[in-house]
Order: sequence, then structure tokens, then C-alpha cells
Amino acid sequence: MKYKDYYAILGLERSASEDEIKKAYRRLARKYHPDVSKEKDAEDKFKDINEAYQTLSEPEKRKAYDQLGQRRPGEDFQPPPDWGSQFGGGAGGFGGFGGGRFEDVDLADLFAQFGGAGMGGGRGRVRPRAGQDVEVVAEITLEQAAFGTELELTLSEPEVRDDGSVRRVPRTLQVKVPAGSVAGQRLRLAGKGGPGVHGGPPGDLYVDLRLREHGRYRVEGRDLYLDVPLAPWEAVLGAEVEVPTLDGRVTVKVRPGMRAGQKMRLTGKGLPSRKGEPGDLYLVLTIVAPSVVSERERELYRELAAASSFDPRANLS
Repeated sequence: MKYKDYYAILGLERSASEDEIKKAYRRLARKYHPDVSKEKDAEDKFKDINEAYQTLSEPEKRKAYDQLGQRRPGEDFQPPPDWGSQFGGGAGGFGGFGGGRFEDVDLADLFAQFGGAGMGGGRGRVRPRAGQDVEVVAEITLEQAAFGTELELTLSEPEVRDDGSVRRVPRTLQVKVPAGSVAGQRLRLAGKGGPGVHGGPPGDLYVDLRLREHGRYRVEGRDLYLDVPLAPWEAVLGAEVEVPTLDGRVTVKVRPGMRAGQKMRLTGKGLPSRKGEPGDLYLVLTIVAPSVVSERERELYRELAAASSFDPRANLS
């Protein structure tokens, strides 16, 4: 068994009081807590600090530890022959540690077994626990989804105070959203979730993407839909009209005789994709009559009405 100097780990004399032990633990836990510390090997030091405190903070465990004597850290040793029976192990109860040898036992494991084997129901060894996964929703624009962006997210995370208590403080993260993202896509940031407990690994952060409603386009998967108004004469005679797309304006030819509700498809002009083909842009045609006309225009409409045999309500006869 390797000896660990719990007093030295906490920076204390062997005569330290319970209050001094508690203060030393709080100070060191704050300094080396893996969620807040930037010290080298903070996680390993934090585990040693917890291990030392779990033993020295309980009078019976501390008494048993003190009976082992003082040695050099890392020195191989075995407890005295009667040590196990003296501190609740019974004959052979701890000397064999469940049938094994003391050389195979870690000092912390030994005191953890004491904690559940007759020393007043102590707490035993505190084991590391992984942090919780965190899930947040981030709203992005259609343009950000198409071309990618970097979001700044503010989360709250625990911080260890001087007295050992924990409070929540804001934490800012930069999250890269890849080009071609769609609504409902989930981004995973490994290790950016809730902090681990007692040196355990942190959880993951999941960012669920939502698309902000666009004033121009409607989105269905990777396809986009855009309403394109036509004047009555453009619908009848055909025309070349300029329409916006995500990567700039383009000119399209409208065939003569188009009706309201018909669609024109622009292949590949929808949302891009990192894998596979991009979506398409569908132009949904509408026909809009002018609300203000000149006298000359009104006269031409009268001539058209007189000359035309078109009945838009023939299906109602």
C-alpha cells in the first residue's frame, strides 16, 4: 500500500483543528476545482484534496489514519497487525481486505471500506460523477443557416466560493453553425455542458437550431418558396422579371399565359447542403392588378373588355 500524507495535501500540521481542516479544504477546493481552475493537474489535485478531507474531517477515520504513523509520501507500508480489529475491521476483516493483499489496496479505498464497515456509518469515498448534458435552443436567420455563422451563447455554470459553496455565474461560448444548416438540426459540443462533480468529466452541450421567420421566403426542408407578383399583361404576354435568391438577384423568363398559383423551379437555389444536393427555390406566381390607373390606361382596359371573349367565371355557370 502507498502512503499518502493527507495533512501535507491540505497544507496542515498534524495537530490541525477541525475548523482548520475545513478552512483548508474550502480554500484548496476553490483553487483546484476543475470547473474553475486553470492550474496544471487541477483535476488530480482536486481528487487528492477531496480524499484527504473525507478522511480527516471524520474523527474516527482521522484517528485510524493517525495510528498509521507518519511516512514519506509514496512509501510502501502495511498497517500494524491489530490495526484492522482496533478500528472496526475484526480479525482478518481488513487485514485481508476481502481476501486480497494490502499491497493491492489503495489507501483511499481502505478508508472508503471503513466508512461502510463499522466506523459510525461514515460517508465513504466521494466518487467522481460526470456533469449533466445541457440543451439550449438557438434561433438563426435563413442567411445564417445558408452560409454559416458564429453564435455567442451565454450559459450559467457553477462557481466554487471561498466558503466552499457554489453559485451560478454566466459563461459565454462561441458556437460555429455550419453552412447549410436547417431547422431542427442539433449541434453537439463535447465537454461544454454541466461541470463534473468531484473531478468527473463535464457533460456535453447540445444546441438545437431554429429558423427565424423570414419576411420573404417560406422554408420546407431545404426548399424555399417565394411569391412573385405579375402584372396582368406580364401574365398574358410573358416577361422577363428579376427575383432575389440567397446568393443574389437573377432574371427569369415568364412564359405567356401563366396563371396565378403556378410555380417556376430554380434548381439548386434553395438551402445549400454539406452532403448531397442543395434545395430548390420555387417561384409562386401571383397576378396583381394596379390600384391606381391613368385615364389612358382606363380607356385601354375598356377596349380590352369590349374586345375580349374571356370569361373568368365560366366554371360557375
